[in-house]
Amino acid sequence: MNPQREEKFRRVAARRQPDLTVVLENVVDPHNIGAVLRSCDSVGIKEVFVLYTEPELQQIEALPLGRRTSGGARRWLDVHYYVDAAACFSHVRQHYDKVLGTYLHESASSLYELDLTASVALLFGNERLGISPEVAASCDGHFLIPQMGMAESLNISVACAVTLYEAYRQRHLKGMYDANLPLSESEQEALFQEYVRKHEEGIHQRSVLRKRES
Repeated sequence: MNPQREEKFRRVAARRQPDLTVVLENVVDPHNIGAVLRSCDSVGIKEVFVLYTEPELQQIEALPLGRRTSGGARRWLDVHYYVDAAACFSHVRQHYDKVLGTYLHESASSLYELDLTASVALLFGNERLGISPEVAASCDGHFLIPQMGMAESLNISVACAVTLYEAYRQRHLKGMYDANLPLSESEQEALFQEYVRKHEEGIHQRSVLRKRES
């Protein structure tokens, strides 16, 4: 591995945000999922949760993903797949203090009123139905993105990107990407070694694929 790539791996590992994540409920469009993963990677998220609560979606055997829209981000993120909401939220709450969902409700707060420097999981649903009432009831609070037009909702990938970059803005102001890094040096080193392993696995897989095609 060349020095430039090693330096990038160390820089990315150092800036990961272990107390910020995204949960997707019933989002199946591969382009949307790919775009969400790319945004998550971009702001330093380490893992994402994908929950399918609708029976017809629970038969999906592999996570649908748009390769172009993900921009290779899937490789560097841990994606946890669930079909049981209780199990999903049990996992999430082991690592994140609050779950906040995008939900059109009279008690919902504006995105710009939230403290996104705290430990939080951000929940998004699909465009057609949003998050389900059952899952919404499991949240600690709800929020919405202020909109001044005729439409009442944004594309899921756009809504997620807007929200995550508000989180980035707040965390950047508190130095969480430089002076006040959330991960300890040992945690950064462990994550760096994981990236090296994934990099080497990728090289091996491409080599095997080339041999098969030749």
